[in-house]
Amino acid sequence: MGDLTGRVALVTGGSRGIGAAIAKRLAGEGAAVAVTYVEAADRARAVVEEIKAAGGRAVAVRADLTEPDAAAEAVERTVAELGRIDILVNNAGFLTYGPLTEVCDTELDRVLAVDIRSVFTAARAAARHMGEGGRIIGIGSCFNGRVPGANFVLQATAKSALLGLTKGLARELGPRGITATLVDPGPIDTDMNPADGDSADFQRSLTALGRYGQAEDIAAAVAYLAGPGGRYITGTTLAVDGGYTT
Repeated sequence: MGDLTGRVALVTGGSRGIGAAIAKRLAGEGAAVAVTYVEAADRARAVVEEIKAAGGRAVAVRADLTEPDAAAEAVERTVAELGRIDILVNNAGFLTYGPLTEVCDTELDRVLAVDIRSVFTAARAAARHMGEGGRIIGIGSCFNGRVPGANFVLQATAKSALLGLTKGLARELGPRGITATLVDPGPIDTDMNPADGDSADFQRSLTALGRYGQAEDIAAAVAYLAGPGGRYITGTTLAVDGGYTT
């Protein structure tokens, strides 16, 4: 029996990388898990099948979070198929970068839709179902939310907004026993930022530990916040960055 036995989680962007690691870790702690995907249906199914093979319950939900109603619909699908929702992990994000003068409106709209609007609408929908002990956990970025570099002004805007949203959720939902937290990853070895990529040596040099983290490191932090240990943690950010922002 894990710390999350009997609870239900929704992980957006759960078909690969950090999202998949979070989904599998929460399932390993006993939660039933729904994961969203856009195009990688095969990857989402693989995550679901791995969880089921280990004796867990899981479903994959297609959700294009650029669409206004998609996040809320994913919450409702989770409730319909798994019976409830106790944990919402807003992991999905859209990465783009480039000089400010070259960022087009299409990129602006997509980042704001996925990284901010979908997080807000998913939280709003989930809050209608959650009771005492509910958890809303966002995935930010030590790179762009705390120490943005040149050419990342759009990402910095979106990730910084998540902190304000998290604090607002914590204040509004705290009286109901629902917490809201944000996890800020540093350099994590995924297909979006591989440990053998062009900028990997530079990123490693900025950490106190001198190395990349693994997706499982983020999953462990999320599992802690989602479990009994996170019951008195809300409205704040946990940096899992190897000392990147030290």
